[in-house]
Amino acid sequence: MNEVYEKLAEHLDKLPAGFPRTENGVEIRILKHLFTEKEARIAMALNMRAEPVPAIAKRLQMAPEDLGPVLESMSRKGLIFRLRKKNNQPIYMAAQFVIGIWEYHVKDLTPELIRDFNEYVPYLLDYWKEQKTKQLRVIPVSKSLSAQMTIMPYEEAETIIRSQSKIVVAPCICRKEHQMAGHGCDYPLEVCLTFGTGAFYYEENGLGRSISVDEALEILQKGIDAGLVLQPGNSKKPVNICMCCGCCCQILKNLKKMDQPAKLVNSSYFAQIDEQSCTACGVCADRCHMNAIDVEDTAMVDLDLCIGCGVCVAGCEFEAISLQLKPEQQRWEPPENVFETYLNIARERGLL
Repeated sequence: MNEVYEKLAEHLDKLPAGFPRTENGVEIRILKHLFTEKEARIAMALNMRAEPVPAIAKRLQMAPEDLGPVLESMSRKGLIFRLRKKNNQPIYMAAQFVIGIWEYHVKDLTPELIRDFNEYVPYLLDYWKEQKTKQLRVIPVSKSLSAQMTIMPYEEAETIIRSQSKIVVAPCICRKEHQMAGHGCDYPLEVCLTFGTGAFYYEENGLGRSISVDEALEILQKGIDAGLVLQPGNSKKPVNICMCCGCCCQILKNLKKMDQPAKLVNSSYFAQIDEQSCTACGVCADRCHMNAIDVEDTAMVDLDLCIGCGVCVAGCEFEAISLQLKPEQQRWEPPENVFETYLNIARERGLL
């Protein structure tokens, strides 16, 4: 019975983001939660290129009229990704496990799936830390940036949002699963923004609701006021913006367990303290999601931990903290689009 799931695991691991294998087989348990054996066999026939039903049916040696409803059902269940051509005809492609299949289950999580996913996350992060190009990057909140800085449009969340024609907001799956497991926090839940084709998929699948640019900007401000870290997709034209907390976000929470996490994120900034202005009030340390700030006679930033999010800067009423650009060779310039992002990741993993 495990054979089909073993093959599906191997297939998912050949996609750019990967699906690492484990000794205890937790990844197989996850696949069994999500896929029937029939769905697993069909999913293995899809790749990262969206195709119409007849092309996939030919590969599977199935009749298109039989396969079409199954693909639609699988896409509605969040097992594969669905796009629509201009004539509204669906085309289908493989979904990566993260970011992808896991996030598409934000509305139908179960205690068993949450348990197994949390057991599996450290294996995913081991993969993640080895890649130069991450799926997400960290950008500073706008209030934390000096007026003298030249900021690229892809580093401003407001600019990213204003450029979108289709936006859907969904609950944060990390805070949702922590709530269900009894470890929730008080940060806002409905703050995950998805754009473009992903937004249409989320809306059609009932994972989120469509909103205007103005409402998206209001939600962004709500997240900033709450002190959340901004993590958009890692391209100049991102397809999403996550607003993350260090207690629930699987990336930030697990980063803190690693050595020198600042070197493991794609970010171009770090925080710096003006000791003359600092009153040692401790607000910055309370706001820091990475535990990067200690306070004695003055606040001190551990640059091995600081990810340059600017949350501390936005909360300092004494203007004693500022964001500084990293040395030029350490700054991050994201790929042009999500296709290039995954192409880079695939190359770095030796898949191309």
